[in-house]
Amino acid sequence: MSKPGYRLALLATALAVVVVLLGAYTRLTHAGLGCPDWPGCYGFLGVPMSEHKQALAAERFPQAPLEVHKGWNEMVHRYFAGALGLAILGLAVQAVRRRDEAGRPVKLPLLLLGVVIAQALFGMWTVTLQLWPQVVTAHLLGGFATLSLLFLLCLRLSGRFQALPAVPIGVRLLAAAGLCVVVLQVALGGWVSSNYAAVACPDLPTCHGQWWPEMDFANGFHLTQHIGPNYLGGLLYSEARTAIHLTHRLGALTVAAVTLLLAWQLWRQGLPRLAALLVGALALQIGLGMANVLLHLPLAVAVAHNGGGACLLLVLVLINYRLRAVTDPVAAASLDRPAARPHAGDGPLTAATE
Repeated sequence: MSKPGYRLALLATALAVVVVLLGAYTRLTHAGLGCPDWPGCYGFLGVPMSEHKQALAAERFPQAPLEVHKGWNEMVHRYFAGALGLAILGLAVQAVRRRDEAGRPVKLPLLLLGVVIAQALFGMWTVTLQLWPQVVTAHLLGGFATLSLLFLLCLRLSGRFQALPAVPIGVRLLAAAGLCVVVLQVALGGWVSSNYAAVACPDLPTCHGQWWPEMDFANGFHLTQHIGPNYLGGLLYSEARTAIHLTHRLGALTVAAVTLLLAWQLWRQGLPRLAALLVGALALQIGLGMANVLLHLPLAVAVAHNGGGACLLLVLVLINYRLRAVTDPVAAASLDRPAARPHAGDGPLTAATE
């Protein structure tokens, strides 16, 4: 049976998915500076629509002409992010009030509250620092972290997931490594997006018809470059963007190698559904990444690629959660009984798909 707060955590997780996708849509439609101030838009709670308000907006921000559609892209993202923040605040308050209940997660909701506060700050700095790539990438990572932690909270509150019989330590370490490489790949993806390097290589599997084209890694990954004046559209030369793009491709190959090895090990441990879920998420993400290059970054595919990254990350969170060690000897003994073990074709992910 699920614990109190499960439905709110599930709602917050759904909101986090929407916020991640809206953030990608805002970034890809070049609407990150659709509102030059924060948290409002040209000094208003919404995008100024009347002639009088638009005249005031032009007077307040003469250096940032109003584009209504970009303003709404940005504000809708902020509205959903605000709703997500309130939901996480509710989870944190509920956790503190019920902290004496057995098995009640308290640290995780409080950590989530801290992360979402940091996310609000990064959202503000994204605007005030004019899309500085370091801040934009950190903001994207914070969004994925919020989603992952909310999903973990849902798993802990669901009451449906018992620990599996202990698997070899090597498999658990491989699962943790898979999670780490995917997080690094998400960071690389954010760096690609914030530096407008997604179409730096217009062909596959080569780049500009070469396996190793001319690249400038020093400038492509210069993490201490100065701030501003405005990074909309990017400031890097072609060679630097090519270095970023090709590094992301190499990262994708690393992710594929680690996750496929993990899927094979899961299959060997009698966990075919977890293995299939991982391979499916990986195949979807690789397919979307290839489509981005071959179709020259169509908006729908680019947004879906962000969603695919989130999906792969959540699958790895689920796998790491399910592979946690059994510490209760009684529970371990009951799980090891032959009658309790799943049939070969069923796998132990039944609870995850209910």
